[in-house]
Amino acid sequence: MPALIKRLTRQGLVELATGASSLNDATRLEPRDGVYTVSSTWPGFKTLMLDAHLDRLEESARRQGFALKLDRLRLRSALRRMIIESGYGAVRFRVSVAALSPEDAILSIEPFQPPSPELIARGARCRTSSEARPNPAAKSSEWMHRRQALEADRPAEIYETLLLDASGKLLEGMSSNVYVILDGELRTAGSGVLAGVSRMIVLQVSESLLPLRVEAPNISELSRFEEAFLSSSSRGVIPIVEIDGAAIGDGSPGAVTVALRKACQSWVADRLEAL
Repeated sequence: MPALIKRLTRQGLVELATGASSLNDATRLEPRDGVYTVSSTWPGFKTLMLDAHLDRLEESARRQGFALKLDRLRLRSALRRMIIESGYGAVRFRVSVAALSPEDAILSIEPFQPPSPELIARGARCRTSSEARPNPAAKSSEWMHRRQALEADRPAEIYETLLLDASGKLLEGMSSNVYVILDGELRTAGSGVLAGVSRMIVLQVSESLLPLRVEAPNISELSRFEEAFLSSSSRGVIPIVEIDGAAIGDGSPGAVTVALRKACQSWVADRLEAL
């Protein structure tokens, strides 16, 4: 089923003639100078921490140099109308705002496809890149376009590209936050990354499972990584079993990662709210 894309203006929702097959495909229709956020809904018009996503959208705009104040009730109503119109049920959605027209928003939805049980059971294979993300604390539309071009040649068997800084520190994924278990500690970068909503959940839930060190692991320590995983709002926790062809641990999802994924799912289920 294709993506449904509309512009929310002061006059209401305006249809965009798109023909986009997905949110990823719809990127070509959106301006480069702006900000965006992506999340999902659950059956029954439920969502998770939407205000936190919108807070970050407004903060991203500030970091990109323009003022943004969203009409949140109006935006929620528009998303609900689009979901009803589409008949998709649970959806993955994106809210984008251009710097030149911050009074409008582009709303895009597609049917939500959760990670497959097969992916969770076998884990993800990843590769690294030294590509730098500009202004990493902001979720910028420029990066959304640039990321799409960078990922165009990603091999089918590679699930995500992980970004390294000049010294080899493992920062984040192209569209995710990244974590490593090393010496019995959970390690993740504390700067140079987007403070994702899913990251906040992972860090809170992990407190009862293992010690946390907010410090980026270095790829030079890859052979010592005990477990690794990534997170995003639409996917939750995804085990990583291989980076640049090297197996993590025994090459299967680690016990702590599996436990953390289940704990995060329970945390989310208890906190769903009406759209």
